[in-house]
Amino acid sequence: MELLSVSFCRTLINCGALVKSLIDGREWLPDTGFVSVGTPRNLTTPVLVPTLSTVRLFPNNPHRKYCYTVQVYRNARYMVRTTYYYYGGPDDTPPVFDLIVDGTLWAVVNTTEDFAKGTSTYYEGVFLAQGKTMSVCLGSNNYTKSDPFISALEFVILEDSLYNSTDFKSYGLGLVARHGFGYTGPVIRYPDDKFDRFWVPFEGHNPINVSNTNVSVSDLWNLPPLKVFQSELTNGQAETMELNWPPGSVRESNYYIALYFALGMLGSRVFNISINGVPYYKNLDVTPEGLVVYASKWPLSGVTRITLTPSAGSSGGALINAGEVFDVLPLGGTTLTRDVIALESVKQRIQNPPSDWNGDPCLPRQYSWTGITCSSGPRPRVVTLNLTSMGLSGSLSPSFANMTALSNIWLGKNNFSGPIPDLSSLKRLEKLHLEDNHFSGDIPSSLGNIDSLHELFLQTNNLTGQVPTSLTGKSGLDLRTSGNSLSAPPPS
Repeated sequence: MELLSVSFCRTLINCGALVKSLIDGREWLPDTGFVSVGTPRNLTTPVLVPTLSTVRLFPNNPHRKYCYTVQVYRNARYMVRTTYYYYGGPDDTPPVFDLIVDGTLWAVVNTTEDFAKGTSTYYEGVFLAQGKTMSVCLGSNNYTKSDPFISALEFVILEDSLYNSTDFKSYGLGLVARHGFGYTGPVIRYPDDKFDRFWVPFEGHNPINVSNTNVSVSDLWNLPPLKVFQSELTNGQAETMELNWPPGSVRESNYYIALYFALGMLGSRVFNISINGVPYYKNLDVTPEGLVVYASKWPLSGVTRITLTPSAGSSGGALINAGEVFDVLPLGGTTLTRDVIALESVKQRIQNPPSDWNGDPCLPRQYSWTGITCSSGPRPRVVTLNLTSMGLSGSLSPSFANMTALSNIWLGKNNFSGPIPDLSSLKRLEKLHLEDNHFSGDIPSSLGNIDSLHELFLQTNNLTGQVPTSLTGKSGLDLRTSGNSLSAPPPS
């Protein structure tokens, strides 16, 4: 699949679209240069946002993943957002499927609740680009019978200061909630937030909304938009403020929590913050310049209650302007780079490779590529390649020899052609099955140098020449060569 040349700082993909479009001054690209499978579809129902008018559908084949591959800057930090607007009717069951970034299971996509409300669903995360490309994949599972789909995919590069307390080589961040407290207008996003993060109005609260126009917030290290500081939630001078936030219940995990404050009036605001009764910050003194208090790994489970209690010296009640909370996601690892490069070369030589040969080959484990078995650990290697009877054609790349952890290669009963490459570097190779294909040329004598090799099936091909003596004299080797045009060895 050829990758498009795009601005790495912001790659906006309109999934299912066939042409470029300009929306709110930004260019959205068709997805055909980023994904090699799936079916584009136009929606017939009216939509509020143009990018929701098309989707790409993928077959509901359990444990298959379908991936978008996007060029990125290595070691840069990206905000990644996927958006879904279900295309079905009122009696249809929206699909539920897995969302994967590189080798990490990110989230379970469930659009059911938003579909009932007639709205779209989005998932946002922050991840480090560990190579020159990143993959975002939809994993088909057994949750529902409906086909996985996607409406839009966005990659936005972030400045180094954003969320820099997180070790992004070991963790990613999955957004749970981001709210402007006291704010009642439309979602705050680009251009107010230059990274196009969504700051959503917080609903279902009792404290007082106050609008501030005289805050003078300096650039905080997470660079929230100034607009989120122009409204606040507050209450009476001596009253404790309690918020159920993030809304709903969260799974047991560690969370990144950032709370934002700015004083937009005279006086002082000093208060204590606790989360589920556990002290979070004591004697917070809010200033017009604004401040953020955060925890990089705070354990949460179930419903969360944030309590703001004014201190004795405060001239006013507690206040809060905005907040973000992310699930801290341990990264799943990545397949060893040399094996990934080798498999990509192998894939290029196959004319009709399996549809799920995209993204990380080995991870997540339940979504490893069809025909591939991998070793364990955070840097797995490919140990078996079994593509028997898959109707494949093409030739074998010499890069097979770079996957030095391979112990079994099963390519029988296909339509492969061309020569057999030199595989003598595969010192762990035990079984090589190439039978019932169209391989031609000589049998490499170097195969006899692989001590561990004990099955070599080459029958029914177009091989010529003599069977090397390194193989005929090899002890313990099950060698099968019938059905070729091989000549008898000369008499000794």
